[in-house]
Amino acid sequence: MKARTVYTVLEETAAKYPEKAALHQPLGGGKYRTWTWSEYRDTVQQIAVGVRELGVPKGGMVALQSETRAEFYLTDIGVMTSGAITAALYTSLPYTDQVKTLRASDATVVFVENEKVMKALQDAAAGDPLDVRWVLLTDDSVRALGEEKMREDPAVFERIRAEVSESDMAVLYMTSGATGEPKMGLVSHRALVANMDMSPSSFPLSPEDCTIAFLPSAHIAQRVVVELLPIREGGCIWFSEGLAKMPHELRTIRPTFFLAPPRVWERIYTTVSAEIRKRPAAVRRLFYTAIGLGSEASRRKQQGKEVPAWMRTSLRVFDRIVFAKIRERLGGRMRLAASGAAPLGKDLAEFYGAIGMPLIEGYGLTEGGVAALNPLDRPKAGSIGKLLPGFEARIEEDGELMLRGGSLFSGYYKDPEATAAVLRDGWLATGDIAECDADGYYYITGRKKELIVSSNGKKIYPARIEGMLKKEPAINQVLLIGDRMPYVTALFTVNGAPEELRSIVEKAVKAVNKQLASFEQVRKFKILEKDFSIELGELTPTMKVRRSRVLENHRELVSEMYMGKDVE
Repeated sequence: MKARTVYTVLEETAAKYPEKAALHQPLGGGKYRTWTWSEYRDTVQQIAVGVRELGVPKGGMVALQSETRAEFYLTDIGVMTSGAITAALYTSLPYTDQVKTLRASDATVVFVENEKVMKALQDAAAGDPLDVRWVLLTDDSVRALGEEKMREDPAVFERIRAEVSESDMAVLYMTSGATGEPKMGLVSHRALVANMDMSPSSFPLSPEDCTIAFLPSAHIAQRVVVELLPIREGGCIWFSEGLAKMPHELRTIRPTFFLAPPRVWERIYTTVSAEIRKRPAAVRRLFYTAIGLGSEASRRKQQGKEVPAWMRTSLRVFDRIVFAKIRERLGGRMRLAASGAAPLGKDLAEFYGAIGMPLIEGYGLTEGGVAALNPLDRPKAGSIGKLLPGFEARIEEDGELMLRGGSLFSGYYKDPEATAAVLRDGWLATGDIAECDADGYYYITGRKKELIVSSNGKKIYPARIEGMLKKEPAINQVLLIGDRMPYVTALFTVNGAPEELRSIVEKAVKAVNKQLASFEQVRKFKILEKDFSIELGELTPTMKVRRSRVLENHRELVSEMYMGKDVE
């Protein structure tokens, strides 16, 4: 019996749907280069052979530095198929940090998107040049090398394939480093395929489904949901030309499934809200009445209650004159709208539920793959959903979520101590604080390492409170402070001029404080002049806030809120 690897899954899908479109890469001017599933399979074979011809052995490390595009997918799967390990770089990081990652990964071959990127990486390593072979991802040279070798030796691919087993490593993920130095996690073919095999029952796709890919491929949500799951089920990928063109692409491609972080869904919601505020009073009343009724119907569905006939009749009218027009901005065909990569605000989830396009939130992590997802027919706002088939979970006394299942990673690269700290007797310590309700839905309430313990010993989970504050559209980012201090303070960044929005932020803080225990309430706050940034080390490549760096960069402002007392 042949090993069930990522390539095996691609081969199965290509056999089922050989002439169906798999990948569409934009060429500019509205034109696309298309690969069918059989072309996808054949190209991967050629790249796999080409990688071996470059001298990369089984188990060797190959790095990819590229925005998400068809050639990334083809090369990524080709490298895995060759038996080598593929390591994608976060392209948003400074080039000096990317060079550090390249050194730490021991990559011997680096595929880069273009010559400009290659030169930037080489310049960043100028003092100590990298001992790697540079290859342009888009010049087709490695595929051509493999094709030529396969003509000379028709059996070469099958020999390579026979060497690769389920237990071989396939991917090296870089963790975002939100609570410390980034680590690199090794994931086997077996773990990736186990995650892919969970999709038919939880995330059903077919060749009639399509999506737009735009998230960074170094991120596990993009890699699993938008690259690997479509291989399992035959979903078609259209690659975006960039966020500026996304509104047009949504209307013309009309995706049926779409994964985006909360910031994208927030942007759509904020745009709609801003437009409604400019409309006449009668139109505003109609919109808010429709949203109110839609929200109530959505809540009833979540609770398993029947929606009354009068409500269904009213909603049909509202759907035609209000909700359908909002959905049309997203193509009008979306049946599976997913939010990932960061927690989703409950109010945002309720808005999309109200317009008949509930956002499906899930949960995944580098070390465990995608582990939970809301059921498509009954999502719960604010929840990460239920465990996917094959996963077990338990919640420790301190609230930490522990996971066990087939898609867990094998360990951190060259870091046995860090591996032993998170993999315990087959269970993964996620570092996330969780709760589970009577229906089996899980809720993430904070990060274990981000717990604030005030000077009087009270425990505060900042993620929950930050999420409540971010429901205000004017607030972009928020960081709660208060560890070992007598009261809680906050730093905000806003969508506009700080001086103009201070009263709105103050109103939001007062509203949230009313819902909190006295020891959790925000007593003072400051609005920063600009957003947290990756360049200043305040955000990870996946847009998670690095608390320690934000505190370091704004130490004086924070100190002012505690009457000159230094905050660690």
